Amino acid sequence: MHPFRLFGTALLSGAALLAAPLAQAADYPNKPITLIVPFPAGSGTDAVGRIFGQELSTILGQQIVVENKPGANATIAASYVARAKPDGYTLFVTTNTSHSAAPWLMKNVSYDPVKDFTPIARGGNLPFILVVNPKRPWKNVAELVADAKKNPGRITYASGNSTGIVAGATLADRAKIDILHVPYKGTPQGLTDVVGGQVDFMFTDLASGLPFVQSGQLRALAVSTAERSAIVPDLPSMAEAGVKDFDLNSWNGYFGPAGLPPEVVAKLNAAINKVVTNPDVKKRLAGLGFDAFSGTPQDFATFVSEQRDLWGKLIKDAGIQQQ
Repeated sequence: MHPFRLFGTALLSGAALLAAPLAQAADYPNKPITLIVPFPAGSGTDAVGRIFGQELSTILGQQIVVENKPGANATIAASYVARAKPDGYTLFVTTNTSHSAAPWLMKNVSYDPVKDFTPIARGGNLPFILVVNPKRPWKNVAELVADAKKNPGRITYASGNSTGIVAGATLADRAKIDILHVPYKGTPQGLTDVVGGQVDFMFTDLASGLPFVQSGQLRALAVSTAERSAIVPDLPSMAEAGVKDFDLNSWNGYFGPAGLPPEVVAKLNAAINKVVTNPDVKKRLAGLGFDAFSGTPQDFATFVSEQRDLWGKLIKDAGIQQQ
């Protein structure tokens, strides 16, 4: 065969290979999408993710199947998504637990939070609140701290994710108290034991903790941010409560595996931005304690990188050792 004919055939084959992903991206989505949640059913991220899933299904015209893969500070789910095919049919709704904190909390994390994922869009923030069993005597943070100083090592706090872990350790560091950490696989399990009195207090996301506060099963003492939250304006910030330099917030966002086609990223980003600008959906999410907003993939990528460094400093300052 003539060498030029061989070269021409190779060019056509290469063009066909390049055209296939582009055609698939243009046709995206043409089948159900799986949305991986790294926490148990009933957690704040799960509740928010399911609302986003319903709305995205309507916008994209395909079913969004929510699949929970909890455990190991969200690293089980993150590792699964990092290894998935980058075609837009396996997506990840996660928080600072998997992408900001876990790489600093754990010695063996099998993924790189920046290199192994494609940032799609922010979803918003999940403010955290400090809640206690209402049978405990503390009516504010100052009383909890004073009791902890009188009884070192006897007051316990639960955690169901990295924000809870770091918040408790940061409180211990800033207030100079000795408190005992009781880790749980997820927030719902931790809250159950705080309600039951097996554990004294917990930092929990508003979406998970607010129903227990409203029903009187838990007492809320403060929000974990530097300023008050518009969602629960009556709760003081930790600074107002007497704990200086305390500002922790849980962010929420959407990723795909590394190498997601730009056309798919653009379509998903537009859909997520449409969700967060819908007044009715935003109101529903606020009712769960979730502050919904978004932006561009580029802004989200920069944010993820910055948050990884910030949480590394928070964890180091709190004296938390890698496990």
